[in-house]
Amino acid sequence: MQSTPNYLWSTEDLLGQGATASVYKARNKKSGELVAVKVFNNASYLRPHEVQMREFEMLRKLNHKNIVKLFAVEETGSSKQKVLVMEYCSSGSLLNVLEDPANAFGLAESEFLIVLQCVVAGMNHLRENGVVHRDIKPGNIMRLVGEDGQSIYKLTDFGAARELEDDEKFVSVYGTEEYLHPDVYERAVLRKPQQKAFGVTVDLWSIGVTFYHAATGSLPFVPFGGPRRNKEIMYKITTEKPPGAIAGIQRQENGNIEWSYELPITCRLSTGLKDQLIPVLANILELDQEKCWGFDQFFAGTNDILHRIVVDVFSLQQASSHRIYIHSYNTTAKFLDAVFKQTNIAPHHQEYFFEGHLYELDPNLQAHNFCRTTESSPLTLLSTSEQPEDVLGVRYRDPALDFPKLVPRVDVVADCSAAKSAVGAAHQTLRVGQALRRGRELLARGLQWVMFQAVPGGSRDPAGVDVLETRLQRVDQELSQCSHSIFDFQGALDGILAELVKDRQQVHEDKSTQQMECCLEKMQGIYKQFKKARTCLRLGYNEEQIHKLDKLNLGSLARRVVSIFQNCVQQYQEVLALHSSRMRKVCEIKKHLKRLSNRISACSVEMMECQDCLQGALDRLLQVEKWNLALAPPVPSPVPLSQEMALRMQELLEQMRSVSCNLQLNNSIIERLGGAAPTPSV
Repeated sequence: MQSTPNYLWSTEDLLGQGATASVYKARNKKSGELVAVKVFNNASYLRPHEVQMREFEMLRKLNHKNIVKLFAVEETGSSKQKVLVMEYCSSGSLLNVLEDPANAFGLAESEFLIVLQCVVAGMNHLRENGVVHRDIKPGNIMRLVGEDGQSIYKLTDFGAARELEDDEKFVSVYGTEEYLHPDVYERAVLRKPQQKAFGVTVDLWSIGVTFYHAATGSLPFVPFGGPRRNKEIMYKITTEKPPGAIAGIQRQENGNIEWSYELPITCRLSTGLKDQLIPVLANILELDQEKCWGFDQFFAGTNDILHRIVVDVFSLQQASSHRIYIHSYNTTAKFLDAVFKQTNIAPHHQEYFFEGHLYELDPNLQAHNFCRTTESSPLTLLSTSEQPEDVLGVRYRDPALDFPKLVPRVDVVADCSAAKSAVGAAHQTLRVGQALRRGRELLARGLQWVMFQAVPGGSRDPAGVDVLETRLQRVDQELSQCSHSIFDFQGALDGILAELVKDRQQVHEDKSTQQMECCLEKMQGIYKQFKKARTCLRLGYNEEQIHKLDKLNLGSLARRVVSIFQNCVQQYQEVLALHSSRMRKVCEIKKHLKRLSNRISACSVEMMECQDCLQGALDRLLQVEKWNLALAPPVPSPVPLSQEMALRMQELLEQMRSVSCNLQLNNSIIERLGGAAPTPSV
């Protein structure tokens, strides 16, 4: 145990260790509050006194929720070593998060955005106080979980920090190899003599590497054998990187460098967020100081991302999901353009459904008033273009390629690494499987909505009283023709609907993702055992036999996950193959139903006008009859003229009722098939 006047800790509670200090979990002696204490070693006192004091001064100056707080500076009782008492972040660092096999291919989009927001806010506070950090990396970004269950990330380790304004330079070198600006790397790692001075933008390079690492789970610049085994190639990659490239990898010894201008397909970020993030990365991972962004541009670019809202869209014909990042004040027109950029469906051909209903977007509606969407409850996009849309489906790299080969020989270090890779690949396989399952559900659900969509009515045409009988005959003939077409369409749609109901039932009953989750849980258990074994210098005979058995089980579970996933892919591809033909058939019927709906609406309007004419004529006849009775005595007549007309109108009324019944029958079928707008009753 070690202590200061107010704090107590065990050297076994080590949180982290560096060249000049170690960090431990400690407690306040009076309150029991958990804190982190940074204890400096003898090597730290070999530094100049002003360098030793710099970290204390930096932390005293800074006060922000995204920077680890300094509570006190104390000394140990015996050795009088300096101790920084700081805020304790119980969830480790961003590096710990990225080393979790679940994040082997990068953070989930929601978590990445939290990292982005926290780091940008923390860096903004540093620049407001004229501080350059000089050692930004995932290990120096601590994490704790707030009361709402959401992560909070905080910058820490200001041992290399110093005050520096935007136009000032420094010549001393600090930092961690993989995250160093190339100019600093050249002197600090390669030990090459050069007279370059460095500015605040060295932090921007480190932030770019950190963001890339968080987004993909990998470093952006990787020579064959790794950054620390091939330092000259590492320097070559970072200094010869073409403008706009955000990554470079050498896959073979002495091989060419493969440049990338995009984030990898295995990255868990959506295309919408990638499109916003890539320009930021390209402009801060820039060696040429004249082309590299400054902090003002960096803050403007990142805050533009953070101030956008997300609208989830599922393109039905293309079978593809999209996330549209748009400002809350942008109107429908801007949204439609953003959708066009991702789907290539022109704004005037975009029709939307939400939760089973046609969703009409007013041109002046602002994005913050749009319906609230999620990946599982998106706006469903239907293209009204005459040209068929290509089916794209879920884009992914086959996760089976990422499962490592397990060799029989026992090597606790290599086996632990292989188990970690296998668990990471299983997580990725599960995520892709879940995306395929979600895609199948969205396809079946969306197509059902299109089949039951609302169809607008027709327009009114005036007519006279003298042609009532002719008009009613024409309406009757028109409705008869519509009836034959409607029943033909009804049969076709009923068949598709039955298939869709069956598809949705199959998706509901599909246990593939649960089976993969079960395998993954067992694989994680084996990985935990391998992590324990890695700490042993040598395994005993019994432990080694158990280790071998676990390795066999790990391989078996990995093959099981791949087999289940391949079944998921087969089912998904079968659904996509059927979807194209169904979509074409439903869209064609939809067009015919619109035409029929317009014809029936026109019949409805004509019926209403006939009714109005008939009612007016009857009213006039009754009025004339009253006048005749009032002005003259009754004249004997077999059938008075007014009575003859009334009888004829009565016949017309009966005919109208018959046609009305036919109209209502057709209209009810249209409503069921295509959701036609209700017509006025007669």
